[in-house]
Amino acid sequence: MSFDNIRLEKGMYGTGRSFTQTLEALDPTENYKGTEFEGLDAYERQLKRFDIKPTGADSSVVGKFFQTSDAAVLFPEYVSRAVRYGMDEASFLPDIVATTTNIDSMDYRVMDLQMTSENATMNVISEGDTLANADFTVSDRTIRLKKRGRMITTSYDVLRFQRLDIVSIALKRIGAYLAQSLMADAVDVLLNGDAKDAGNSAEAFIPMSSVCTYSDLIDFWSSFAPYELNTILAATNATNNLLKMDEFRDAAAGLNFHGTGKLITPFGANLISTSFVTNPDMMIGLDKNCALEMVKVGDIETDYGKLVDRQLEQIAITSITGFARILPGCVKTLAPQGFNTGDESGGVIEGE
Repeated sequence: MSFDNIRLEKGMYGTGRSFTQTLEALDPTENYKGTEFEGLDAYERQLKRFDIKPTGADSSVVGKFFQTSDAAVLFPEYVSRAVRYGMDEASFLPDIVATTTNIDSMDYRVMDLQMTSENATMNVISEGDTLANADFTVSDRTIRLKKRGRMITTSYDVLRFQRLDIVSIALKRIGAYLAQSLMADAVDVLLNGDAKDAGNSAEAFIPMSSVCTYSDLIDFWSSFAPYELNTILAATNATNNLLKMDEFRDAAAGLNFHGTGKLITPFGANLISTSFVTNPDMMIGLDKNCALEMVKVGDIETDYGKLVDRQLEQIAITSITGFARILPGCVKTLAPQGFNTGDESGGVIEGE
């Protein structure tokens, strides 16, 4: 079926699949290899069909979506995509989330994976010996997802002559705010665990001195075995202290920072400066490959019925998301002694 002949209707939303997935089933992108439409997905081909230009100095006005009933069906997906782009541009979640799980309820029971440093070694066994257990069970922990979003208040008359480029900026900003809220939730779960009395808060590595040194960082890094310290979340003050270390001024790290703006540590871990680590001198280290699971219900949700029918007085944009810890022992905190509670004897890891 040619994309020019596809009948677009409101029922293509709310099917359990995204609007683009529904379009792709009718008009697979793989059919356009070697053509002028290669590189476009099914939704972008529909924009071409109706000559709607979402970006650039000559971007279309919002009213272009509503010249036909078919084209109007494309508008909710435009809104959702703009919000998602804003989230992607502002979010560090891909740097700390190991996997994403989609569900269709507001509660989620976590898989409990008992794989710790104690059972990491695969000992040689003799005939008749019993193998050590690595228990995979359904946990008693239930993750309650949170619904977040914004209500846009406007009207069709206000928007119809606005260029999509301008509207996209506002929608991307909403996406950025949403991403920041989700980042705050993720950091909270890394630090405090994913459920009340779950016992999976971050382990505390207490350095020898009251001021974090490079030697402390190396001890912190080596404490992660058999996991890998590949990501560090740090408060602004802690980030500044790291950047001022002589060892951090390594040529390769400096070139990467000046060339890309991305921070790395001398031992290769990505460094993310974030205000959501509220202790000004704390760093949260993790193995991003096995520390955190993001759980969500669908994707960005919009009031697609209202958007298609031009009832734009109040439009809700929402996301339902939660976070769960995966494996124990792969998230630890590092802070000077004055900011830790409990044993301050130095070089100590407090178990979960």
